[in-house]
Amino acid sequence: MKMYIKSVMVDDQAKALAFYTDILGFDVKHNIPMGEHSWITLVSPEETGEVELALEPNAYPAAAEFQAKLKADGIPWTAFRVDDITAEHARLTAAGVDFTQDPTPAGEVTLAVFDDTCGNLIQLIELAG
Repeated sequence: MKMYIKSVMVDDQAKALAFYTDILGFDVKHNIPMGEHSWITLVSPEETGEVELALEPNAYPAAAEFQAKLKADGIPWTAFRVDDITAEHARLTAAGVDFTQDPTPAGEVTLAVFDDTCGNLIQLIELAG
């Protein structure tokens, strides 16, 4: 079984699409209108695999509550691996991204956490070596 979809719940799909493409640099793979919402999936231009990031609307009340509680407790929804966390932190900070945790060594990794403006905290991870 292959994993090809990773979902991130968002409170505004249009805002999320702009942030994840214009700021983070993902490419749109699918943007299919489905009534009030859309089926939006993104891919990393640096990846050659099949993994897609879906921007899922948090329209279900329990989903929105779960998302809000994770953020309030400082828990990232997901993580993205980067090759140079210092450079990525500087690039995103210059683009106006709000970091709740600057790059911090943690054993074999360096971690940073930012607010995606759509209801989530997202962790960046750089592997040592």
